[in-house]
Amino acid sequence: MARYAQEDVTAAEVARQKALYGPLTQSIRELVDAAIRTEVDDDTVRAAQAEIEAVTARLRARQLEGSYGVRFTPSGGSRAWGNAVVGTRNAVAPPLVIHHEESGRAWSDFDLGAAYEGPPGLVHGGVAALVLDQMLGEAAGAGGKPGMTGTLTLRYRRATPLGPLRAEAHIDRVEGIKTYAVGHLADAEGVTVEAEGVFILPRWARERLEESGFPSRFE
Repeated sequence: MARYAQEDVTAAEVARQKALYGPLTQSIRELVDAAIRTEVDDDTVRAAQAEIEAVTARLRARQLEGSYGVRFTPSGGSRAWGNAVVGTRNAVAPPLVIHHEESGRAWSDFDLGAAYEGPPGLVHGGVAALVLDQMLGEAAGAGGKPGMTGTLTLRYRRATPLGPLRAEAHIDRVEGIKTYAVGHLADAEGVTVEAEGVFILPRWARERLEESGFPSRFE
């Protein structure tokens, strides 16, 4: 599968696929959580393993070559359904539902459970970085200045507990092909992690923007 691909599909077909694969992905997320926290007997674990392996074999009967990539529709929409933070078809993703403003702001309310644990009861620091990298990039894209992460700097002000969280980000400034964004992760008590990032629009994307109106963010 190419990294970026144009697909001749209708909005109705995209909606159909989302309705089909979204629940499957959520079921896998719930399976991961159940596997982490289960205390059933040994025989039940072995039986579950056999059933899971059988389902996996069924799903592997026909697969893509490589990763999902990003797919564009004729109407200008895009799907990054393999994305590790927002991917509709990626059970690794929490997933975040991200809201945008054209001013260059993005925010999301979400919940991180047992699958994202680092220290006991706390979010893994790398997961916090993953989320904030995505959020800062989404803010850059929302403001019409998309790019790839050049640098990402984090300040862990205190531990982030598992459970309900909020992430926010906005564009700080733009300098040519570089967009500077800032943001944070917070729980009910306030900010836990702060982030600053530089997002750089690569040459190939600049050329595509000029030629065909490359989307400013992925959905």
